[in-house]
Amino acid sequence: MHIAEGVLSAPVLAIGGALAAGGVGIGLRKTEYEKIPEVAVLSSAFFVASLIHVPLGPTSVHLILNGLIGLLLGWSAMPAILVGLALQAILFQFGGITTLGVNTVNMALPAVLCFYLFRSFITSDKRAVVLVAAFFCGAVGVFVAGLLVACSLFFTGESFLQMARMVVLAHLPIMAIEGILTSFCVAFLRKVRPEILGVNK
Repeated sequence: MHIAEGVLSAPVLAIGGALAAGGVGIGLRKTEYEKIPEVAVLSSAFFVASLIHVPLGPTSVHLILNGLIGLLLGWSAMPAILVGLALQAILFQFGGITTLGVNTVNMALPAVLCFYLFRSFITSDKRAVVLVAAFFCGAVGVFVAGLLVACSLFFTGESFLQMARMVVLAHLPIMAIEGILTSFCVAFLRKVRPEILGVNK
């Protein structure tokens, strides 16, 4: 879902950069010192999970884990995902430096959204509610990221409209995979480290 260099228009790049700077600033202010190791581990997980790419025109299809990361970190997901994307751009030329802001917004903003939408359900005593919420958290994170990528392409030029549709459709299977993966991760964390999810046992 990384958008490559030389694809987006200057206004889209500028807006993406400004939004990313604001979001990362909020994330850094909200990140407590004790939480930095957790942010680092999840940034590493994002980095590794999204290394396997299936090219799709100016973008690519891969696991993101932004729903899970957002669920665990909230606003701290912004700097965590920024670091992962920056390393991928520098080391493997996935995405790019000029598109770093747009790519960060496209992947991290849905993560923050998932935190506010699903975090309260994860603390429920009903296992079914927790698992369903975790599934939708993973799926919605990918879906919204796909929509933002599509919007980034569309607002660059109407010639990208068909590609924007392909980006959303290509990520439908990834939505299901990430939903299942997020459910498994949340179920595991509730057993071994429930405090990470804000569950008191």
